[in-house]
Amino acid sequence: MPRIGIFFGTDTGRTRLIAKQIAKKLGDDAAAPVNIGRATLAEFLAYDAFILGSPTLGDGELPGLSTGLSQPSWEEFLPLLAEADLSGKVAAIYGLGDQKKYPDEFVDAIGLIHDALVAAGARVVGRWPAAGYEFAGSLALDGDDFLGLALDQINQPVFTEQRLESWLAQIRPELMP
Repeated sequence: MPRIGIFFGTDTGRTRLIAKQIAKKLGDDAAAPVNIGRATLAEFLAYDAFILGSPTLGDGELPGLSTGLSQPSWEEFLPLLAEADLSGKVAAIYGLGDQKKYPDEFVDAIGLIHDALVAAGARVVGRWPAAGYEFAGSLALDGDDFLGLALDQINQPVFTEQRLESWLAQIRPELMP
């Protein structure tokens, strides 16, 4: 079984495409990406390392049924982690956002997922510098860094490949000790 589980939530499919890119770059070390709305807690907990992805919707919301999606997503899955013990597990998070249309809640989903993981005992890796982005606020911001990789496929798609490569080089040793 591959060591790294890749789970994502999506509304437009962009987050799924990034998950597929990550899986391809990691090769046999990573499992095929799974939509979190179709995953069970047991399937999630089968991994010791995770890469988790989510867009931020509207006013800083996680994707889910209340945001108009037709299937469950992070909004429904994260409460399950409150009952889980993620001690000894390591996770990295990437988030998609639109820094121009939603500058006050850019990639908030990273912060929401981060907090749920830490509360359940996981170690989260993969901080990313906030330099090079133009936004007003974010729940994902801690000092000068995001708590995960921030991607803006609307306004900065030209930077995605290099950001992804650099981030994966940074987190791979943490996820594959």
